[in-house]
Amino acid sequence: MTEATDLAVLALIPLLPFAGFLVNALFGKRLPKSVSGGVACAAMIAAFGVSLFSVTVMFGTPGRAIEQTVYTWIASGDLHIGASFYVDALASVMILVITGIGSLIHIYSTAYMHDESGSEFARYFSYLNLFAAFMLVLVLGSNFPVMFVGWEGVGLCSYLLIGFWYRKQSAIDAGKKAFVVNRIGDFAFILGTLLVFSQFGTLDFQGVASKAAALPVETGWGVLSVATLLLFIGATGKSAQIPLFTWLPDAMEGPTPVSALIHAATMVTAGVYMIGRNAVLFSHAPETLQVVAIIGAATALLAGTIGIVQNDIKRVLAYSTVSQLGYMFLAMGVGAYGAGIFHLYTHAFFKALLFLGSGAVIHALHGEQDLRHMGGLKKELPITYWTFLIGAIAIAGVPGLAGFFSKDEILWKTFEGGHTLLWVVGILTALLTATYMFRLVFLAFHGERRGLAPVHHAGARPQHLHDAPPAMATALIVLAIGSVVAGYVGVPAVLGGSNTIEHYLAPSFEARGGVHELQGLGPAATAEGVPHGADGAVPPAAEGGAPRVSETSAPHGGAAAHESTELSLMGVSIALAFAGIGLAWFFFVKSPGSADGVASAAGPLHTLLLNKYYIDELYDAVIVKPIVAISRGVLWKVVDAEVIDGAVNGTGSVVETGATWLRRFQTGSVRVYAASILLGVVLVLGYYMATF
Repeated sequence: MTEATDLAVLALIPLLPFAGFLVNALFGKRLPKSVSGGVACAAMIAAFGVSLFSVTVMFGTPGRAIEQTVYTWIASGDLHIGASFYVDALASVMILVITGIGSLIHIYSTAYMHDESGSEFARYFSYLNLFAAFMLVLVLGSNFPVMFVGWEGVGLCSYLLIGFWYRKQSAIDAGKKAFVVNRIGDFAFILGTLLVFSQFGTLDFQGVASKAAALPVETGWGVLSVATLLLFIGATGKSAQIPLFTWLPDAMEGPTPVSALIHAATMVTAGVYMIGRNAVLFSHAPETLQVVAIIGAATALLAGTIGIVQNDIKRVLAYSTVSQLGYMFLAMGVGAYGAGIFHLYTHAFFKALLFLGSGAVIHALHGEQDLRHMGGLKKELPITYWTFLIGAIAIAGVPGLAGFFSKDEILWKTFEGGHTLLWVVGILTALLTATYMFRLVFLAFHGERRGLAPVHHAGARPQHLHDAPPAMATALIVLAIGSVVAGYVGVPAVLGGSNTIEHYLAPSFEARGGVHELQGLGPAATAEGVPHGADGAVPPAAEGGAPRVSETSAPHGGAAAHESTELSLMGVSIALAFAGIGLAWFFFVKSPGSADGVASAAGPLHTLLLNKYYIDELYDAVIVKPIVAISRGVLWKVVDAEVIDGAVNGTGSVVETGATWLRRFQTGSVRVYAASILLGVVLVLGYYMATF
């Protein structure tokens, strides 16, 4: 073991942004903005550097996995839970995404939030650092309790950041909505965790995977299916899937960089990661996986249809995120865990780029977010336009960019697994994605300006719009490059690649041993019952997860047909991507009036989509208003006012009445007291005389 591995290297990854949070929270009001922003950015960049170092250490260990225990957190009987951090292939992808893209978002924020006062500026960066710290705890945790600390932490930070502009009622309401909806999912997550513990006697991820791998795959709704379903309900809250997705579009009330951080690098990916981390457990519950796949596909389609008619630039992107998360859950549900994490990784680049690009537009237009008041921005904002265009092309699935490789992998794995109907839903969603993204591009950047350019005082001539300042432009350019090249780690074999990322991630979805323990922080927690091979390899009997279809496993006679089918489906995907772009061009560039004609002809359908299927109104009518009515009419006016207050007031009345009667005997007259004593003596003597 090298001296470097004696360092608290894994613990440093979340501790560095947490230290940035402490500095800005405690001293930010007295610091210049440049120092506040610099501390926050430096903390994230340092965490990215330590993450790179940790991944390097991981590569040099047997089994490519390292674990580090800071201290024993809970010790009760046979239950021992360490405050432990764990890095393998899956966690390495996540920490690099969180710290790398998170650093770019922090840098971007120094320019975007520059108009805030010094105290507000410091408060913003303290929350941003804390958000990143909790997300890193979530993905680094080696057991359910440590993950849950991060899980709840990002929920808290989302509330703080979505409601950052707390003088704005809509921001306050959005923050509360995010907090409450996520608590519903978190309650199910806790129940699922307790059920896992009751079944396996451990909460360590590797211990659970090892013990689950020894069990047969459930053929119906058994304990594992119920436990994983509860965990998935928790994921629907964090990752905004049906039925708990309604909070995410409202989260647009926060600053735009917050939207980028939540949607691209942190909170909403937590549910996808959680399923990947427990892939062995979920693979033994096929009933739950079927639910995951159906919910993912349905969410992708539902959000795509809503996004195609939204007029707020950020809400279009918000529904796009919900839709793309649906793709990731579809992949998880069909057992293509590597494809799901691959899309999470590529999505982080182009979705962060799109949100930050929208932020540059909003910044240039002094807060304008309505696409109907934009147009003609291409010449005025060239950096923003070209980088945003790259992000739109990537998410649309155009060949050669990151989104094409990851999205097509999900669609292929879905079809290959025999889920034809889900593949149809996925391919329709791909058409919608290309259409609504290029609708956004054409409405915002092409055509004529449909709104007034910002002015500095009444009567002034429209001012020249400003493009993204250097800090914002740097982040946009780096993310645009990532949106192009990030997908090349997953080029499929049919296109001459080897799908490197899928092979890299595969061991993380199996029960495994060979975990290297970093020393210097106390005893490392090891997975209970995980078989350790001499070289760190996992014996065949310990392997978990759904059987993986190898590119080379098909008989030679069927290999050509297999490749032909994959290429054909890829061609369909590409054709629909270009068809979506073409539809957007026709309706919003060539013949803008046609879009209004279609909307009018659609009538009720367009109204339904514009009002987001009235799901919020449905929840309000079916859940919120009855709860409010019961709370006011029964819990308040009956239980609280009559029962609880009645009991308290009644107790007081009894004491008061009793005291009133007793007070009559306290006259202060000696003769009355003497007579009372004499009467008492006579009564006592009379009783004894009568008895004996």
